[in-house]
Amino acid sequence: MSDQPVLLDIRDGVATITLNRPDAMNSLDLATKEGLLAAVTSAADDADVRCVVLTGTGRGFCVGQDLKEHVALLAAGDDDALFSTVAQHYNPIVTAIATMPKPVIAAVQGVAAGAGASLAFACDFRLLADTAGFNLAFAGIGLSCDTGASWTLPRLVGQAKALELLFLPRTIGAEEAQQLGLATRVVTADALTAEVSELATRLATGPTLAYGAIRRAVRHSAGVELVEALAFEDEMMTLTGATSDHREAVASFVAKERPAFRGR
Repeated sequence: MSDQPVLLDIRDGVATITLNRPDAMNSLDLATKEGLLAAVTSAADDADVRCVVLTGTGRGFCVGQDLKEHVALLAAGDDDALFSTVAQHYNPIVTAIATMPKPVIAAVQGVAAGAGASLAFACDFRLLADTAGFNLAFAGIGLSCDTGASWTLPRLVGQAKALELLFLPRTIGAEEAQQLGLATRVVTADALTAEVSELATRLATGPTLAYGAIRRAVRHSAGVELVEALAFEDEMMTLTGATSDHREAVASFVAKERPAFRGR
């Protein structure tokens, strides 16, 4: 395994981004945040990438900010480096994940805490090993939430439950996570890789432009009235109706064949 803190592997239309600091539970130091931002930006901009998988190595998916680095910066009195990282790293990382025009899967093989949980919540699908879990750990160290948790978490579980989980942080096991709507699917740890691969392959061979438009429409609707949401749906329908994938799918339907989507 490479000693790079973030790995990017692209094959068959799937970009797999792997946090690779297993000895540190994939916590986010400066090098890891910079590597993750570069990886998600590259995957978002690559037209050949039609699905993205975000995962980690070892026992942890990602436990958020590297607290050893954080403590060192506190001791040095470097407040600018401490908190400018939200605007410089966390915000653009989660924005790229949440807004890229292709589906994103979080393959959560271990604990996801703090910003690590927030990263998973920004993805479209969260497949969890039965040994995994979430912890909204921010208040436990006297901090507010970041990496989009204030936006994604209430939309997944409702405002009241979101506040409970943020005010009173605890580890939410995989089964409870699924009950709350934080997990799309829970599988055994041994089955996680195969389940993620199957879903990623299906998405990477699907109508990528339609997926991107659906993503945009759902996120747009969260902040507008019905009339505006309907107008945006009209815009996205016009956009996708002009794609080669749509024409191919209609022709295949008439011919009683399976469509071969090419993402254009």
